Amino acid sequence: MAWSLTVGYVYGTAVRIHVTFLLFLAWIWVAYYQRGGAGAAWDGVAFVALLFLCVLLHEFGHIFAARRYGVKTPEVTLWPFGGIARLERIPEKPSEELVVALAGPAVNVVIAAVLLLFLGGNVGVEHIESIENPQVSLLAKLAAANIFLVVFNLIPAFPMDGGRVLRALLAMRMSHAQATQTAASIGQGLAIGLGVLGIFGNPMLIIIAVFVFLAASGEAGQVQMKQVAQGLLVEDAMITQFETLGPTASVGDAAEALIRTTQKEFPIVDGAVHLRGVLTRDAMIRALQAQGPGASVLEAMAEVPTVGTRTPLDRALALITQRGAPVVGVVDAGGRLVGLLSPENVGEMMMLRAAQPDARFGPWAKRSPPARPVA
Repeated sequence: MAWSLTVGYVYGTAVRIHVTFLLFLAWIWVAYYQRGGAGAAWDGVAFVALLFLCVLLHEFGHIFAARRYGVKTPEVTLWPFGGIARLERIPEKPSEELVVALAGPAVNVVIAAVLLLFLGGNVGVEHIESIENPQVSLLAKLAAANIFLVVFNLIPAFPMDGGRVLRALLAMRMSHAQATQTAASIGQGLAIGLGVLGIFGNPMLIIIAVFVFLAASGEAGQVQMKQVAQGLLVEDAMITQFETLGPTASVGDAAEALIRTTQKEFPIVDGAVHLRGVLTRDAMIRALQAQGPGASVLEAMAEVPTVGTRTPLDRALALITQRGAPVVGVVDAGGRLVGLLSPENVGEMMMLRAAQPDARFGPWAKRSPPARPVA
């Protein structure tokens, strides 16, 4: 992930810290320093660091539970708003998803219980309310924060664990897609409620409400996309009309093609039409700013996975998610590039199928060969 620093590996999972998290720690130091001097500043940083250690352990609760069911996790990243573990996939069996979803909060329950035993149970809501007070015990605030993490994460709305728990429970009585849609609708309803409370109370609730509402919509959209992809092949959704660039092309050539076409990703192919990589619009702009229009596209491009035309569409979409690739190259039996596949293609198919449920939209009528590379 861009702007992330890898600090180590735990059983094959990369532990990364986003740069914004380091900036967040610096902001905490300054804020606490203004309240109580250097001692309070370092106490504040220590508390936040320990809190995010608990968040990291929470994420590894999910990771180890998912590993039990054969799901790998390439990386986990700490952000100022929490941790994100990138699982290769979500277990589809409701019982498995339920275990994976509950494993994270269970870690925080254990941490809070240990701290409460050590403190003799002398922890209350006031420790969260006085979280910025340097006079309050660090361990007491940490115990209260873990209790808060458990309660907050079990709110039945995506992307919190409670949303996945709700979906798993619903999926025991209905299809996975229906369970996701129902759980997403409930989450959106809760988000609207939080937004209303935020208007008359804490404005931070409005930000949380927007985040939850969008996350619920995104989760439902991903499942709908996966459902549409089932039973279809890559050739049913791939783009075949696109412009390519040759290995000798410059970023300036790519910029001209960007203006001339509606493409956002440009495949780099050699004379045999074998895919070398893909130049995205964002990478193009970065290269123009750093090196100018004369920079080679080979230096700015990114490698992307390739699949055959007869590959199941849902498997190709899973590959895009696992690799974090903007697109997937589609090649024929000879390894020549014949198409591109992106989530936007499948989104278009979803819209067309919704408009005409009984119509067949695959293979799509986009079967002319790709343009020859720009020199």
